[in-house]
Amino acid sequence: MITKYKSKSFSSNIGARKRNTRIPHRTTKEQSAPIFNQAGLRVMVLGGLEEVGRNMALIEYNKEIIIIDMGLMFPEEDMPGIDYIIPNTKYLEDKSDWIKGVIITHGHMDHIGGIPHIAGPIGNPPMFMGKLTAGLVQKRCEEFNRCPKLNISEINENSKIQLGKSFRVEFLRVNHSIPDSFGVIIHTPIGTIIHTGDFKIDYSPVNDKPADLNRIAQIGGSGILLLMSDSTDSTHPGYQVSESYIGDEMNKIFEKIEGRIIIGTFASQLSRLQKLFDLAKLHGRKIYLQGRSMNNNVDIAHKIGYLNFHPSILMGDSDIKRLPDKKILVLGTGAQAESNAFLVRVVNGDHKKINLKQGDTVIFSSSVIPGNERSIQNLKDMIVRQGAKIIHYEMMDVHAGGHAKQEDLKLMMRLLKPQNVMPIEGNHYMLRAHAELAEQVGIPKENIFVADNGQVVNFIKRGNQVIGSLTKEKIETNYVMVDGLGVGDISNIVLRDRRVMSEDGMIVIIATVDSKTGDSIGNPDIISRGFVYMKENRELIEKTRMKVKKLVKDHDPRTPADTDNIKNKIRNEIGQFLFSQTKRRPMVLPVVIKV
Repeated sequence: MITKYKSKSFSSNIGARKRNTRIPHRTTKEQSAPIFNQAGLRVMVLGGLEEVGRNMALIEYNKEIIIIDMGLMFPEEDMPGIDYIIPNTKYLEDKSDWIKGVIITHGHMDHIGGIPHIAGPIGNPPMFMGKLTAGLVQKRCEEFNRCPKLNISEINENSKIQLGKSFRVEFLRVNHSIPDSFGVIIHTPIGTIIHTGDFKIDYSPVNDKPADLNRIAQIGGSGILLLMSDSTDSTHPGYQVSESYIGDEMNKIFEKIEGRIIIGTFASQLSRLQKLFDLAKLHGRKIYLQGRSMNNNVDIAHKIGYLNFHPSILMGDSDIKRLPDKKILVLGTGAQAESNAFLVRVVNGDHKKINLKQGDTVIFSSSVIPGNERSIQNLKDMIVRQGAKIIHYEMMDVHAGGHAKQEDLKLMMRLLKPQNVMPIEGNHYMLRAHAELAEQVGIPKENIFVADNGQVVNFIKRGNQVIGSLTKEKIETNYVMVDGLGVGDISNIVLRDRRVMSEDGMIVIIATVDSKTGDSIGNPDIISRGFVYMKENRELIEKTRMKVKKLVKDHDPRTPADTDNIKNKIRNEIGQFLFSQTKRRPMVLPVVIKV
């Protein structure tokens, strides 16, 4: 269910939201002496302080909690087989009555990707988000049978909502690479918190309003207790480039190219996509959309008016061979060399309609996400080997980031004048770089909190002052890994085994023994996968076979076979033997069959 939420005052909304804000029963004693008078206002981040992704923050006061974002992060190279990772919500498991609402800042997967997995277990609380974000969240939840019917209210920059007794919330429209991005203004009994969400300062955005710097300054003038601010580009000097400027640069490229143009970008970069649709119309090209997420996002954004184009500009499969090359623009996913994405399938020859050829120009309209460098370089090599040319952001300005750079971050802090700053959304070195910027604009070092995931930042009111501190208390925030239909069932031990198999392979040893005497029957069978090629290492395989046979034989013939003991001996001694012979440690999987 999606409802529009455009309230004009806090008082008019308290009653309207009572059915969605579950306020637990309190005794008279609790009302006169709230439990958190001493603990104060607590801020905790479940994900996004030690990585880029799985963003989720909690703000807690007097047994009431609001949540900001529920994102995912994609696996690192040492996590074979994992689809993605979501925040650990164990802290919230017995606090569903405390949760008064969830605010989603924008529609990127690192902010909405965890919703289908998290919403149900924490009681399916009311959610507040922009119109486009609501469409994207609903589309994602359609793919998950376990996702409950969400209670979503649409908000805009004029919305004001009351969540529980402790939180009055307003919204600040910010610029990002996707429309309907909001900063969150949270008024609490002891001070105001601002969570920026992902933002940049763009004076000429595409299909969006520019940042309202006057309103930001007015908010800062009223006093800000804590600023929680995006740190993703805090290591990059200067100001972020405007999306309109990227459009101008793309126009120059389109004017020169006679062949097919193939652009790889993020499906969520809707501002970029709008500019590319405009350029396609200007230069008489038809657009061939590729990638499920690309098609889904374009469809949703077009239906609600966030992408403006005439449907006739889109081409189907039958048109790709019919139209001349100079009339074709292909928009697809895969600029990060993701497996099974459009660009990877093209270079591997797995795409049914498109093969690269001389005259094609492939534009990488995205920056490189850390960790993807090698995969992207391999993808580029394969593209040029097949005759196409490449243009990427290091050659020309074909990409504008969605995150504030150093000068933008300093401007935001100068306008808001917060008493305290908490860098969020980035690896630790990004948070530290942001903290240094805060010092440069005059924030005292003791008022800058560089926390780890789960570390509690506490604010206590003493007289007329509110004192903040980075405490030693930490709530559980370890990774919850999603692998197929399994959520959280992949442990570090399973990952370790996968890494062992991916690095040194595995060897299966099948021994058949007499169930009464324990004697070996025949020679053990050996299967090697990813360890050695058996035909080229016959001597090693035969030595291993004879050693297994000796291990099985070495027992008291008067006792029946103990399969567990035999397996342990094979696993330990054969593992040591193979390491002594090869300096590799394959996973040894013994199978003992009693007959």
